[in-house]
Order: sequence, then C-alpha cells, then structure tokens
Amino acid sequence: MTKLISPHGSPELIKLLLEGEELAEEKKKAEKLLKVPITSREAGDLIMMGIGGFTPLDGFMGYDDWKSVCEEMKMPSKNGLFWPIPITVSTDKETADKIKIGDEVALYSDEYNEIMATMRVVEKYKIDKEFECKNVFKTTDLEHPGVKMVMDQAEINLAGPVKVLSEGPFPEQFKGIYQRPEESRKIFAERGWKTIAALQLRNPMHRSHEYLAKIALEVSDGLYIHQLVGKLKPGDIPADVRVRCIDVLVQHYFVKDTVLQGGYPLDMRYAGPREALLHALFRQNYGCTHMIIGRDHAGVGNYYGPFEAQEIFDELWEGALLCKPLKIDWTFYCYKCEGMASMKTCPHSKEDRLLLSGTMLRKALSEGLEVPKEFSRPEVLAILREYYSGLQEKVEIKLHKAATGE
Repeated sequence: MTKLISPHGSPELIKLLLEGEELAEEKKKAEKLLKVPITSREAGDLIMMGIGGFTPLDGFMGYDDWKSVCEEMKMPSKNGLFWPIPITVSTDKETADKIKIGDEVALYSDEYNEIMATMRVVEKYKIDKEFECKNVFKTTDLEHPGVKMVMDQAEINLAGPVKVLSEGPFPEQFKGIYQRPEESRKIFAERGWKTIAALQLRNPMHRSHEYLAKIALEVSDGLYIHQLVGKLKPGDIPADVRVRCIDVLVQHYFVKDTVLQGGYPLDMRYAGPREALLHALFRQNYGCTHMIIGRDHAGVGNYYGPFEAQEIFDELWEGALLCKPLKIDWTFYCYKCEGMASMKTCPHSKEDRLLLSGTMLRKALSEGLEVPKEFSRPEVLAILREYYSGLQEKVEIKLHKAATGE
C-alpha cells in the first residue's frame, strides 16, 4: 500500500459517523431529545465531521476556539492547531434557554427532514458577527453571500462533541461521485499515487480548468477533481450537470486512470483566501498532497484580489498545513500562441487573449449568446446548452470586473 499524506493534526481520520447497532441506539435516543434546527451549512459541516473530512474536529467550536480561529487561525483546545474558518452551530435564545450545560440535544435538518446528529452541549455563547465577518471574509457587506450567511445565524452558539447519525441525501443523490475520505484514500493507494493534486470545482470545467488540471498532472501522479455537491448561490449550475460535463471531458481529453472525480457535501462560504486554506486542509484529509489554487479561488464579486488566495498560504507558519498549494497564474486562450497560456508564458497583449471564467460562460449560455470554441470543449457545451434550454426562467448572472474563476 502506498503511504499517503497524514490527515490534518492526526495520524488517522477522526470519523464521528455512527454505524450498525450503535447508530440504531443513538437514533432511538435522539427522538426523545430536544430538537435544535440547523441550517444547510451546519448540516454540511456535520457530515464532514462524520466522514472524517474535518479531522480532527470532534464537534462544534466553543468561544475560545471561535475567537482564535477568527483572529489567528489557531485552535487553543487543540494546542494551537491550524484551522482557518470557524465551524459553529447556532440557535435562538428561546431554545438556548431550555438547554443546560451537559444536556444532549438532537440537531435536526428541516431541509433533509431528519435528525443529523446528537450533541452534548458544553458551552453556550454569543458572538460578535461583524468581528467574524471582518476576519474571515474581510468585509461586512451583506451583498457578500458568506457574510449574509453569518449575519443570518441565530443569536446563541452551542459548542460540544457530536455523534453524527446521517450523511443526508448525498450518498444516494450523488451515487458514484460523493465520497468519504477513506474511499478516495483507498483508490489513491490502489492506483499507487503518491502525489495527488486536488482541483476544486463549483462550475463546469472550461478550457482554463482543463489547462490547470493538465499542468498539475505534469508534476503529480494523479488528479482529484473534487467538486462541491452542497448548496451554491442562485444561478450556479447544479452538481449533476457538472458531473456529466466532467465525465465527458475526462473521457475524451485525459489519459485513462490519471483522474478521479469525487464530490463533497459542503455549502460554499465564498470566503476567498480563508476558504482556499479550508479547501486545502480537508483535501489533505481526503489524501491529497497538493491543492490547485488559481485566480480568485473561492471568491465572489470584487471582494478579494485575484491572487490573495495564493498569497495567504505564504502567511502560514511552519507545519501548519501539510497539503501544499500549486499556484497557477492567470490563464487564458491566446489567439497568437494558438493555445492555452498564462501571464508567465504568453508575451502577447490582452487584445490577443480570450479570458475564461465560469461566470462568463454561464452568462453567455443563459442568455443564448454564441460561445467561442476556445472557451470550452464542444462535448461540454452541448451538455450545458441542453441544461439551459430546459430552464423555465431566465437566470440573471451579474458580471463583476474580476469574475470568479472556479
């Protein structure tokens, strides 16, 4: 067996998802506990803790960890272990008042209509939401979808260890794509891969993604195309459509068995640089040694500079994160070079370049505009045109000066 990279902060994956008899007993007990409703984001975080994607977390963060993660990206409860974004769950004051320290509660998802986990509450606390937003998102603008998510949180945070009871709809809804870290690690080991680069996706693969992927494959044993199957923002393309696009691209344009496609259950936070760090952290748990970080990774609008998500890795202290960034410059199609290129390799002017982004591609397709053949492979465009032609309502997509690049 190939020796893969260790999980973050632990020699083994920390999986909180119960199974078998233990699961059945905990589910029965959970029915009698006070039900605390949770959001889609909180449910995704729970599932990641359950399957080991958030190793070594054992539950939702208390006040000291929350504050330190916001300020310094460190968890005091785990000897200053690196962690870039708070993982918290909240409830309203009325519900919080019913809970005593030491009580167990059932974390219930209205969206999935089931109890996702039980939790032993060891702390109840209020947070300064603006403080979190300024540190994590670098803005308190409610137009930022991640900021709105935090500002809409309930008043009181609950902290404590969890026992996860469900993976929600993901294993069935995304059969063959949704993966636990132990599953991706098993495949990497079977293929003999030692160096694995992860490519984060929330948009269908266009030529720029393909170029990034092939650069990574030149210096890695394998590529893990790992896409988000949780909640996106309005106008984003559903995961099942993206899966079909990736499948057809891998089938026709990549060497056999050099690429593995997988899916994970988180909602996007659109936290730009901080989220890039979180993406690298949990990709380490999935077995990846490198994370591709291109232009405006995990960004939205004009809130972050195009390469802030690369630069933040240079601010980390020694040993903070084992998974390393593969930093790739702004990429585009150059008509004079007659191919894909980057700012490092192309000497020509911007008039000779076709800039590519998922936002621009979605805008063109949603408005029925002609898409240049250099933008995406014809097999991919055929799938996307079919999707957009079936939409009942026109999708409005705002273009910003620096459109998101994923």
